[in-house]
Amino acid sequence: MFTGLVQAVGQVYSEGGDVLKITWVAQQSGLIHTELEVGDSVAVDGVCLTVDEFVWQGFVAIASPETRDRSTLGRQQGAWVNLEASLRVGSKLGGHFVTGHVDGIGTVRSIQPTDTAWEIAFTAPESVARYVLTKGSIAVNGISLTVADCDPDGTWFTVAVIPHTYHATNLQYLRPGSLVNLEGDILGKYVEKFLRSPQPMATRAAESLSPGFLMEHGYL
Repeated sequence: MFTGLVQAVGQVYSEGGDVLKITWVAQQSGLIHTELEVGDSVAVDGVCLTVDEFVWQGFVAIASPETRDRSTLGRQQGAWVNLEASLRVGSKLGGHFVTGHVDGIGTVRSIQPTDTAWEIAFTAPESVARYVLTKGSIAVNGISLTVADCDPDGTWFTVAVIPHTYHATNLQYLRPGSLVNLEGDILGKYVEKFLRSPQPMATRAAESLSPGFLMEHGYL
């Protein structure tokens, strides 16, 4: 589990097959390297990967075919990526709950600087669009952002990015046409699941309770 608050930026390289090498910027390594151990989870541009081994100024991870198909990782050698160590118990939750399971790949439509922020517009595939709503949360390349505006179907949306976020992440390297990893808010996914259910889960659970069930499991 992650929060969408980026701790460092790095670069990703495909080492052949499913092997990825992720290096970090030297002056930022202390922000994340001290928290990682072999076997730990780390979000790389919003994708949850496991540290397989450490290398000079970085680490190696194995990306499954599913991960490579659903994300942008490994498509461009040396691409800049956002890095975040997994959430620790007691840590600050300043963004929103991000699982690191990318729902789909989006595309940058436009980037417009303003006096106080950058307004960035994206298109989203259907796998993500159904979770997009105005003032809702979305993870773009692992960054927790708030949707400023969107169309009724969620196939396009805009976000306002403050200077700190813009300069501390790989958003500064995006251009119109750039591909990004998108993850919808996990709360929206559970709501969708409940609404799709032909009968409320709570009702089904209550109907399954009986004196016999309670006796069998030691409650009576």
